[in-house]
Amino acid sequence: MKILLDKESLHQGVADMARQIEAAYEGRQLTIVGVLTGSVVLMADLIRLIQLPMRVGVIQASSYRGATTERGDLLINSELMIDISGRDVLLVDDIFDTGHTLTRVIEKMREFKPHSIRSAVLLKKKGRAEVDYVPGFSAFDIPDEFVVGYGLDYEDMYRNLPYLAALEPSDLEKHAALP
Repeated sequence: MKILLDKESLHQGVADMARQIEAAYEGRQLTIVGVLTGSVVLMADLIRLIQLPMRVGVIQASSYRGATTERGDLLINSELMIDISGRDVLLVDDIFDTGHTLTRVIEKMREFKPHSIRSAVLLKKKGRAEVDYVPGFSAFDIPDEFVVGYGLDYEDMYRNLPYLAALEPSDLEKHAALP
């Protein structure tokens, strides 16, 4: 794997983003909703860094299935989500690629009548956006590569890596050979 961001760089970028979020919501209670499962590591770090009164919840959204790097149908499950009615909501996700997942999740969340909703992502892929939306907060812009680590996965593997890496063809071959 080719390392794109080491552990220290990731932590610094997330800390910088946390300070921006804190400044934007100063003096207000924040409801943070993480998109399962990719945002779990980022969300855990953010809720420890942001010094505001907050509520924390999750929503489930998935558009990748099995051994693929191609987007499929988006499935959204909001049954796990806490009440966001009348709240300032920050939706946390791992990556902004084409933007379809994030915009569809935001549309779904608007049905619950939050006071406001903004988004924060760890990564934005350069040149991939297919929607007219930009996340309110992002830590890093990355090249158009399939990345893993720090919560991001390939076939539910590699989320535990403390760094961000791009999978190369030889990595995919090795992965396919695993039992």
